[in-house]
Amino acid sequence: MNEIPGDIDFSGLAVRRLMADDLELVCRHREAMFLEAGGEPAALEVMTEHFRPWLRLRLPDGRYYGFALLDGQQPVAAIGLMSIDWPPHPSHPTQDQRGYVLNVYVEPAYRRRGLASALMKLAEAEFIQRGLSFAVLHATEVGKPVYAGLGWAATAEMAKVLIL
Repeated sequence: MNEIPGDIDFSGLAVRRLMADDLELVCRHREAMFLEAGGEPAALEVMTEHFRPWLRLRLPDGRYYGFALLDGQQPVAAIGLMSIDWPPHPSHPTQDQRGYVLNVYVEPAYRRRGLASALMKLAEAEFIQRGLSFAVLHATEVGKPVYAGLGWAATAEMAKVLIL
């Protein structure tokens, strides 16, 4: 699972798999993504405090994987992926896992070049390589048109925050 498809246009940027050393990159991108989506800065700092140790365990062992795009040595975009346990479902009746896309982020100076779309195509290829035929994501308003343009469709999911 180390091959990166050669038919995806990354606008001259290098692509590599995420590594354990990318912990702070992923944390920074995740916080920036939620901030741009309207998140409250203090709440996002708390989220990152709890996300960092969660991710610290999952990057090295591969439970959280993905890709970074680099301009020289500087990461300018990244995508996170997970293979999550899920019972067989009408959308994947013979499989007990589904792909999950998260933390798609492109630095502002690198936007409008199709990089998010390229990362999504790379994610789809990775899921296929791993034998996953169904994947989900949660989209920001900015991301929805990108994903829809790649054939992703809204689902009937609902959510509720429970007070502990």
